[in-house]
Amino acid sequence: MGLEDDKKKGTEEESEDEAGAQKLGSRQMSESSFYATDQDDDNDDEPRAIQLGPQCTLKAQLEKDKDDESLRKWKEQLLGSVDIDNIGETLDPEVKVLSVSIVSPDRADIDLSIPEDGKPEGLWFTLKEGSHYRLKFSFQVGNNIVSGLRYTNIVWKTGVKVFSTKEMIGTFSPQLEPYTHEMPEEIAPSGFFARGSYTAKSKFLDDDNKCYLEINYTFDIRKEWA
Repeated sequence: MGLEDDKKKGTEEESEDEAGAQKLGSRQMSESSFYATDQDDDNDDEPRAIQLGPQCTLKAQLEKDKDDESLRKWKEQLLGSVDIDNIGETLDPEVKVLSVSIVSPDRADIDLSIPEDGKPEGLWFTLKEGSHYRLKFSFQVGNNIVSGLRYTNIVWKTGVKVFSTKEMIGTFSPQLEPYTHEMPEEIAPSGFFARGSYTAKSKFLDDDNKCYLEINYTFDIRKEWA
């Protein structure tokens, strides 16, 4: 009886030890899985760079599949009248603003000179209070397609912003012939408090916020055109 009891007791202790080891092993595996999940989550949180396909110049795009007539016609329809001689070997488009004019039914057009540094000296122009007018631009595009070309303008009086506007001009392919664009009609403010001197900043930018021209200037609103 004593030996059997000792044997049975020993067997029970071994079973308890094995069960404890299994429980400990299960707990360790659970903790190990938990830490592995944490590590996976950390990896998921890391920013992953988007892999884009290789970019190529517009000239290379036009020369691709040039023997395929259907693709050639599709590209011509998409790009319009592209001047091959005005296409560069670089990816970046080139936009040159050639002229800025003020168009009003009350008077002849005012053609504004554009300094290379974008900072006209002194007063750039004068508007008649209450007059109807619109801005007209001419510009040339070279090297590559410019996407989402837009015009922004901010106006201040005595250091306080009084007006701002954004106008989408469009997407254009390179060509020798200049493009023209007219802004929507505006009405100059009128009255004693509207008259005076203003400062302004105009920009021509694309979808990538690349600025092709920034003009910092001053103008007046008076009772009559200057």
